[in-house]
Order: sequence, then structure tokens, then C-alpha cells
Amino acid sequence: MSRIGKAPVVILQGVDVKKDGQTLTVKGPLGQLVRKFHNDIIIDVQETEVVVTRPSESKLHKSLHGLTRALIQNMVTGVNTGFEKRLEISGVGYRAEKKGNKLVMNLGFSHLVEMEDPEGIETIPETNTKVLVKGISKEAVGAHAANIRAKRPPEPYKGHGVRYSDEVVRRKEGKTGK
Repeated sequence: MSRIGKAPVVILQGVDVKKDGQTLTVKGPLGQLVRKFHNDIIIDVQETEVVVTRPSESKLHKSLHGLTRALIQNMVTGVNTGFEKRLEISGVGYRAEKKGNKLVMNLGFSHLVEMEDPEGIETIPETNTKVLVKGISKEAVGAHAANIRAKRPPEPYKGHGVRYSDEVVRRKEGKTGK
């Protein structure tokens, strides 16, 4: 039995979960998320919890069991409290600012890097070197933060670039002269 899959998802107060076939709609104070799940997985929505079961012990059903439960848990958490990722920009002259719904960054290129916020995602420059990515979808927040980081990943010699706030960059020693 899947250790993650067998635990029921507790529906928090203020969150409404509706099931239509294999499509689950979760509404909460921050918004609404809709997702269609695999046809083989059995999703039972009760008053205070959602129980996910699998029809057999096949490898596919075992892997889908825990995945489905984790996705439902992320939907419930997202519409209730939301998700966020923090990014840090380090380097001489590197900075970020918000213009409308675009994040404009100076990352040492000859041009400014502009990234438009996807729907449901908000980027907030806390300072000119720290950026907060917020939203209700864990998947979308992580993807947008990764796209921002990909514009200038941290380099190993001086550590310049965009990194997650909890990321540790392994530093390399520079050249040694004779």
C-alpha cells in the first residue's frame, strides 16, 4: 500500500471540493483549481476528506495512487494558503523591478530581460535583488520560478546569477598562477 496514497486528504474549512467524473474542482478563499485525473484511480469525495484508492496492485496503479493523492493535497493547500518561491539575484548591477505585469531584470546582458506573469501567478520584487513568486498552483509557481532562474543560473566561480533563496551554489576555485 502506498504510504502517501492511503492517507486521506483533509478538506480544510472554507474549501469546497466537487467531483464530476474524473475531474476535480477545488474552490477556496484564494481561487479555484480544476484538474482531470487518470480514469483508473478511484476518488471518493466525502464531507471532510477525499480518499484515493487504486483498483489493483499493478505498477501503474501504484505509481498513480500516491501521485493523485499528492496532487489533490496541493490543490487543497493552494486554494487555502497558496504557494510561494523566493529568488535572489546576485551580481554587480543585477536587479529586478516590476512594470505593470512584467518583471524587468538587469542580469548583465546588453538588454533588459522582461518576463510577463502567467495567469494566476504574481511576481513581487521585495527588494531590487529579491523576488517573490506567488500563486495557488504549486506546479505553475515552480515552473515560473524555474523560468526566471534559467535566464541567468548561478555560476560556480563568483556565484553571480539568479538562485533560489535556499539554494546552495557549489563554488569552484579560480585559476592559480605560477
